[in-house]
Amino acid sequence: MAERYSSFTPGGTGWLLQRITAAFLVVVLAFHFFQLHFVTHAADVTFTGTQDRMANIGYFLTMVLFLVAGTFHGVNGVYNALVNQGLEGTPKKVMLAVLTIAGGALIAQGTYVALVMAGMI
Repeated sequence: MAERYSSFTPGGTGWLLQRITAAFLVVVLAFHFFQLHFVTHAADVTFTGTQDRMANIGYFLTMVLFLVAGTFHGVNGVYNALVNQGLEGTPKKVMLAVLTIAGGALIAQGTYVALVMAGMI
């Protein structure tokens, strides 16, 4: 019988954050989908409407947290999937660096766009 292996340490910080971000993403994705497909129909989404929504501090903070949680969840999931497949040593360190830089760049760009859309820049 094959042994179960996971790069997540059960009860560890990475394991916990992966689960917290998953729960947060399910709730916020449902809100996002409801907002942009039922309240405002997709065909009616406009640049001005997006600016209006982003001007609301609650919506703005929710979308920025959505970005950060989604980025962390995805990057952490990809990294741990690679580790589970046997990535180790220098390639593991390089992949961690590449994913961290890519995740940081995604968050920086997304936050910049959110700030511009909210009229804060």
